[in-house]
Amino acid sequence: MTQKTMIFRKTNAKVGRNISVTPANSTNRHLAYGRILLKDSERSVSFANGDRETGLVVLSGAATASVDAKSFNLGQYDSIYIPRDSSVEVRTESQVDIAEFSSEVEGRYPLKLVPYSEVAKDPTLKFSPGTPGQKREVNIVLGKNVDAGRLLVGFTVSDPGNWTSWPPHEHAVMLEEMYVYFDMPEPAFGIQMVYNDTEYPELVTVVRDGDAVLMPSGYHPNVSVPGHRISFLWAMAAHREKEDRQFGVVNVQPAFATSGSGLEASRK
Repeated sequence: MTQKTMIFRKTNAKVGRNISVTPANSTNRHLAYGRILLKDSERSVSFANGDRETGLVVLSGAATASVDAKSFNLGQYDSIYIPRDSSVEVRTESQVDIAEFSSEVEGRYPLKLVPYSEVAKDPTLKFSPGTPGQKREVNIVLGKNVDAGRLLVGFTVSDPGNWTSWPPHEHAVMLEEMYVYFDMPEPAFGIQMVYNDTEYPELVTVVRDGDAVLMPSGYHPNVSVPGHRISFLWAMAAHREKEDRQFGVVNVQPAFATSGSGLEASRK
C-alpha cells in the first residue's frame, strides 16, 4: 500500500457535492466518502445512491434532506441513514457542510433520522473514554441505533495535545475504516500513524482540517498539537454485511493492552 492511496487532502475545498474517496481510487473495498458544501448560489444538490447505503452527517449549518419525497430538517451533528436505491435532495436556506459516507449493500434497510440530541443523552452512543493524555469524547451517530448493512459512523473530539484511538487497536478482519478531520482551524494540526509494526510504519503524516486518512490494516493512533484539539469523523464498513457490523470489537496492540480498548461503554 502507498501513502497516495491512503491520504486525501483538502476534501472540503469545493462547493457542491464532491466524492473524494471510492473503492476505485483508494485502498477501500467498500467505503466511499464525499462532502456536500452548499452556500451562496449553489444551495441544493440531487443524486441517486444506487446500490449504496448512505449516511449523511451535518458538520455545520442546517439543511433539509428529502429522500423519496420524505423531508427531514437537519442541524449540526444530526445525521440520517438512507437506504440503497433512494433519490436524495439536499438543500439549505443559508449554508451547510455535510459529510457523506456510503457502501454497497445487498439489503435495503430502513430510512432513519438520527437527531444529535438523541445521541447526546445515550451513554452507549456518547461517552468519554481514556485517562489523562488520551481522554476524548466519542460520538456514535450511526451505530447500533440504526439498522444498516455495513456502515458505522461517528466522530471523536479530544482535549488539546491528547492522543486518541488509544490504546492502539485494529479491526481489519471485520471492518475497514477511514478518518476525516474537521473543525480544526489553522494553525491546528495533528499527527496520524498507521502501522502493523512500529519500526516500519506504513504511514506517519501531518493531518489538518479536511484531510481524510484510510486504514486498510494496522493500528492507527493519532495525536493533536498542544493548544489545539483534534476532531475527526470516523467511518467503518463491515466486510461481511450485517455479520461484521460491530462497533468496539477491536484487537489492542499487545504492548498496550493492559487497560482495555476504552470502547467498552459502547457495548453496554
